[in-house]
Amino acid sequence: MTSTSPASDHILLVDDDRDIRDLVSAYLQKNGLRVTTAPTGRHMRQLLEIAGPFDLVILDLMLPGEDGLTLCRDLRAGKFKTTPIIMLTARGDETDRVLGLEMGADDYMPKPFAARELLARIKSVLRRTRMLPPNMRSSEEARFLAFGEWRLDTVERVLLDHDGVMVSLSGAEYRLLRVLVDHPQKVLSRDQILSITQGREAELFERSIDLMISRLRKCLNDDAREPRYIKTVRSEGYVFASQVEAQDV
Repeated sequence: MTSTSPASDHILLVDDDRDIRDLVSAYLQKNGLRVTTAPTGRHMRQLLEIAGPFDLVILDLMLPGEDGLTLCRDLRAGKFKTTPIIMLTARGDETDRVLGLEMGADDYMPKPFAARELLARIKSVLRRTRMLPPNMRSSEEARFLAFGEWRLDTVERVLLDHDGVMVSLSGAEYRLLRVLVDHPQKVLSRDQILSITQGREAELFERSIDLMISRLRKCLNDDAREPRYIKTVRSEGYVFASQVEAQDV
């Protein structure tokens, strides 16, 4: 089901509960959004190709066939990796919410939820993802981003050193590094980095953006006193100082 207003943001709602699809889509459309719905991951994939692009995907965790975590991971690894995702979960276990955010979701909503709160979350996520001007958003589709003695594998989401030895990254570390390498020589404030990489649940992963930077420097063997890659810009934030080259192989 899709509304007809061409100027509003286009939302893809993926949930196997028809009542939820109907109620949520009606409410969002009433509030000026275009909404397309899908009951399964298979339908989601079809709609992404024929009805997109979408401005945001609302993705239920518990779906028949491929679950929401798998779909979220695949979205983040493919050509829709920059599309914001809000995860819906009926589970009470915080681990599931953390996993969703680690897979790349921008926010989550526990079921049951109020449609008004979901609308507020949608607006918040869209606002955060549009914080950077267009010339600072990632459009790189290459698998590897090379800098210094490192290569970042954007599919496997790991670091490779000059000998090809793999360094695993947490979801938070990967997203932080990806933001930095996507915008080399650009000073990013702490608020920008934190909002883009973690959204409202940043405290689940790190106590502060400075701690995240410290952990990432250790992964890169980057001396905090004389950093080669991630430099601190006093009173402003951080800048990724190395040149970055996109590579397909």
